[in-house]
Amino acid sequence: MPRAPKNNKLRWQLPLLYFLAILLAVSSALPAYIQSNFLGQIMSLTMVSWFFAGANLLTILAIIFFPVFIEKFSNYFSTKIVLAIYGASLLGLTLTAHPLTGLLSIILFTITSNLILINMDILVEAFSENATMGRTRTIYYTFINLGWIGAPLLSSYLIKVGEYQLVFLIAAFLVAPIFLIVLSQRKRLDDKVKYVQEKISLTIKKTWRNKNLRGIFFIALLLSTFFSAVVLYVPIYLHGVLGISWSVLGPIFSLMLLPFILIEIPAGIIADKYWGEKEMLMIGFAIMVISLFLFFYIKTPIIWLWALILFFSRCGAALVEAMRETYFFKIIDARDVGYINIFRAAIPFGYVVGTSLAVLILSFFPLNYIFLFFGVLMLSGFGFAASIKDTK
Repeated sequence: MPRAPKNNKLRWQLPLLYFLAILLAVSSALPAYIQSNFLGQIMSLTMVSWFFAGANLLTILAIIFFPVFIEKFSNYFSTKIVLAIYGASLLGLTLTAHPLTGLLSIILFTITSNLILINMDILVEAFSENATMGRTRTIYYTFINLGWIGAPLLSSYLIKVGEYQLVFLIAAFLVAPIFLIVLSQRKRLDDKVKYVQEKISLTIKKTWRNKNLRGIFFIALLLSTFFSAVVLYVPIYLHGVLGISWSVLGPIFSLMLLPFILIEIPAGIIADKYWGEKEMLMIGFAIMVISLFLFFYIKTPIIWLWALILFFSRCGAALVEAMRETYFFKIIDARDVGYINIFRAAIPFGYVVGTSLAVLILSFFPLNYIFLFFGVLMLSGFGFAASIKDTK
């Protein structure tokens, strides 16, 4: 898959995209760790799981048809539309008059927060070189993760000041400068590549037949399934079962995200120059498996211990995320919008798998057993990592 030609005059656009990434990340992260508890006010834990499964199924459908929209109207135009709906969904979450408004808003938030990642992927890929892809993608994701680090702490403070609605309102306000920057930078951000057009069924077949694309897709799927467990069910477990307050959880959740800042850029540079991606993927999955088993076995609210284990778990996730991004964007091009959509579909698909499994597990076992079963599932990551061919 040959890479699209790059315009040297436009490479400075990467810093602008990094800045947009951090704003988008804060806006997405503020609601992320509280939405399951927010929904828990109006429905049972099982219903919360089913709701997120349904929202992510709709997201997968949107992603499947998104390439057609991008090819017809351009990535730049679709970015504006998605941002507008994304902001409206966050504003909708501030309206508490009717529960259906909140449910519809979370569905739209789930869909658009995934679609905007695809828009950003295409933009970043268009201004990137293969030789430095590991560095570029991990710098990009480090900026995203910078936004995520402070969000839990800010969310916990905003909940104390103005309940959940204030969190959603601040997240919505952050969309305004993003939208204005996109509007003002049309000449620089408008589409620079000609997209490869083909039916989604053909793209899926090609992905399945290519062992490297297939392997990295399932690795992305497993990572998303892991996130579904730790983002949706760890807060419920720690707050609802173990009784740890949000004033404590906010700083802990911010601390646990530090590995995404500390690890990903060095991992990307190492992948570019020294090791292959396979070795670091396996190390990452090993840490994730051990962490999930520890989540299951520890049943006491010892703050420092949970902070340490949560930090350790994200060390593994950061390694897998860095290699997921580095590897995939080394073997595809910005023109391959269909492959990018299939790859990003792994994120909501992982949440569908995770929440559906959680419903099944909760039908027979206590909440902490989710972590045990998910830990066993993560063991398959070693097989998928072994199946791909290193890019070096």
